[in-house]
Amino acid sequence: MTDDDKEAFLSAMTGAKRLNADKRVPEHKVKPKPRARFARADEEAVLLESLEDDIDTIEHGHGGALRFNRQHVGRRTMRKLTRGGYSVQAEIDLHGMTLAEAKPRLRDFIQYNAEQNRLCVRVVHGKGLGSGERGPVLKSAVNSWLRRWDNVLAFVSTRQVDGGTGAIYVLLQRI
Repeated sequence: MTDDDKEAFLSAMTGAKRLNADKRVPEHKVKPKPRARFARADEEAVLLESLEDDIDTIEHGHGGALRFNRQHVGRRTMRKLTRGGYSVQAEIDLHGMTLAEAKPRLRDFIQYNAEQNRLCVRVVHGKGLGSGERGPVLKSAVNSWLRRWDNVLAFVSTRQVDGGTGAIYVLLQRI
């Protein structure tokens, strides 16, 4: 740097004030957090769409709710079972199985859990959406099988959060 350059710089800086250290601009810029511009509108649209039809109306075409109880099972017990008031202690999922595969697995599952003194289990049979015009084949078979087995006291379709009409709570008689 020459003397002329220093003089030019100092003359350009005439009247300038020194900045305090805490008033300086930070060296790196902080980027604002990204946000979804249409998130609220999307959420409202989904909510409105979900409220258009009652879930029972939607599921009605895919097989109704299942319900069965032995004569000695009381109304209070059935109400508690329907509301999901019993702790589910085991679960089996029969989705995609043939009737020949599902029946022995379900029989063994029910027998084993009754022997283990478990009171309530969940059986997921599906809603039969993949069965086409035949309707819910596995669901109908499970309904029929469970009614015949002595260690089954009662069963009802589950609450919506547990599978709705695609699953059942089964109340077992302890052995």
